[in-house]
Amino acid sequence: QVQLVESGGGLVQPGGSLRLSCAASGSRLSSSTMGWYRQAPGKQRELVATITSTGSTDYVESVKGRFSISRDNAKNRVYLQMNSLKPEDTANYYCNAKVPMFTSTRDYWGQGTQVTVSS
Repeated sequence: QVQLVESGGGLVQPGGSLRLSCAASGSRLSSSTMGWYRQAPGKQRELVATITSTGSTDYVESVKGRFSISRDNAKNRVYLQMNSLKPEDTANYYCNAKVPMFTSTRDYWGQGTQVTVSS
């Protein structure tokens, strides 16, 4: 069983920065692709960034150059550094773990942390 707990959300002015943290517990985490997703009111959940077990990263186009995902396998933590925040980044942000099973992967989710970008 994998548990994910996000923290670090809050209210920030446009142009500001926040750092989200995801504390993970469970097995096979170091082998898992970890990611951050977000969901704004009335919209579908969208992928923001992912990082593989080997450290390869990928980002949705709208956050490239502003957000950075990283992981610390020794601490079982995943981070999302968000700079130059815009009002359209306002959403509930969720940590995701894709844990490898025998022939597939299983998704685990945290409860989310709210990010509000507003003046």
